[in-house]
Amino acid sequence: MSRLAAKFEEFSKTGRKALIPFITAGDPNPDFTVPMMHAMVAAGADIIELGVPFSDPMAEGPVIQRACERALTHKMSLRRVLIMASQFREKDQQTPLVLMGYVNPIEAMGYEGFANAAQRADIDGVITVDLPPEEGEEYVALLKAREIDPIFLLAPNISDERIKKVAAAGSGYLYYVSLKGVTGAGHLNTAEVEIKLKQIRANAALPVTIGFGVKDAETAKIIAGLGDGVIVGSALVSKIEANQDDVEIARSEIVKLLTSMRQAIDS
Repeated sequence: MSRLAAKFEEFSKTGRKALIPFITAGDPNPDFTVPMMHAMVAAGADIIELGVPFSDPMAEGPVIQRACERALTHKMSLRRVLIMASQFREKDQQTPLVLMGYVNPIEAMGYEGFANAAQRADIDGVITVDLPPEEGEEYVALLKAREIDPIFLLAPNISDERIKKVAAAGSGYLYYVSLKGVTGAGHLNTAEVEIKLKQIRANAALPVTIGFGVKDAETAKIIAGLGDGVIVGSALVSKIEANQDDVEIARSEIVKLLTSMRQAIDS
């Protein structure tokens, strides 16, 4: 059983909802990332999504686009992100770690080469934003053979048949995109999310996490009541951007926000 499957099985028994923070590897500099990952776990994170910097992150809003740009100025690459994952594992063998990125760097490494490298780095799941299940059968099989969960996104306008197809291809959890548009955009309509979650649960047995638009503790609490986990990204990355010249302040602000979300979710 993968770490992700074990984690969500445990949560199904205890009623805990997963808090899943996202940061971009190498932003604002490579030395910041691994200590920040450990600090997020200490603040109550259950799973970490680590963004792989890419020059054309089509699903991301301006905040995460700029984070990718900052990271790429430090020559960040997929291989360097995997090294960071290995460094994180030196002190933390329990927290599931999910990579989130785009297919080009993976194709450049080769599907099998990437799957092997991800296994060596002890990665638990991979979200490949621009690779739909029907175009990634070989890739998905390589990941699953190494007990790495391929995690897919569900759009707000997804159909019943599409939910079934995505859920059959994926494992670990499903990532419901709660807004039409890019990360960090718009106002979250929780009533619409609730309706969509009922549709997803009727067609898929995997845990459902919710991301895009989670900005504060109050929203995190509401969203946690609808799904199995809450994903927060742009709200954290914006703390880094605002304090990129003083990373201790950035770290403190992220810990403060995650702590408030954890308390709200658990209350």
